Amino acid sequence: MPGITGRVVVVTGAGRGIGAAVARLLGRHGAQVALWDTDPVTVTEVASELDAAGVKATAVCVDVRDSAAVEAATVEVEHTLGPVDLLVNVAGMLRTGALMEFTDEEWDEIFAVNVRGVFTVSRSVAGRMARRGHGAVVTVASNAGGVPRTGMGAYAASKAASSMLTKSLGLELATQGVRCNVVSPGSTDTPMLRDMWDAAGEGATEATVRGSLDAFRVGIPLGRVGTPEQVAQAVLFLLSDQASHITLQDLYVDGGAALG
Repeated sequence: MPGITGRVVVVTGAGRGIGAAVARLLGRHGAQVALWDTDPVTVTEVASELDAAGVKATAVCVDVRDSAAVEAATVEVEHTLGPVDLLVNVAGMLRTGALMEFTDEEWDEIFAVNVRGVFTVSRSVAGRMARRGHGAVVTVASNAGGVPRTGMGAYAASKAASSMLTKSLGLELATQGVRCNVVSPGSTDTPMLRDMWDAAGEGATEATVRGSLDAFRVGIPLGRVGTPEQVAQAVLFLLSDQASHITLQDLYVDGGAALG
């Protein structure tokens, strides 16, 4: 894939789900991968898997909410692998519930990870890209950021914010050679979605595909839940030179669930 081989990439939330799938795919296409996550066990396992496959990879345990820790992690990666060329913001959290029942602490927590995390990492990593005059950023948001969801208002609001943050960053850094795009998955077969299915009880999987009139939610026109690898392919494209004239875009990977 042009523009990927030999490049240094940071992937946040790389210990599982979409983040791990992105790290694996970029590694297969010749990138050197820095995997960031708060879980030292899972992120080390994925990095070791990549190392065994001949990919130069390093695992860093870092909380994206902590700006000092993020800055230290960026310095560590650039010392270990070299200047970072590509960034994928995947780290995020999902907390469901009616907005009127959300506590201040729950609201602050989801925004700290999903919005502040994108800000702190992008400021540290993309700031260096801008000074060097080239780079690409992809933030993994959600189709919920563009479609209202009952029981997911806080998550939807945080993902809408992370999407607009990324596009605004792309506008500010365009003249410095840094492209910034968003990939917005729909329901994707990840541990986070399976946790939500478990909490919802029997029939939750089928309901996701079928939709729910009571929840004002359409189903998935393609008739299936997405996979992390399908989302990773969209990320790969937007990072690559094949997308060299694409910036400020939000690509939905949701089987048509958002109807556009």
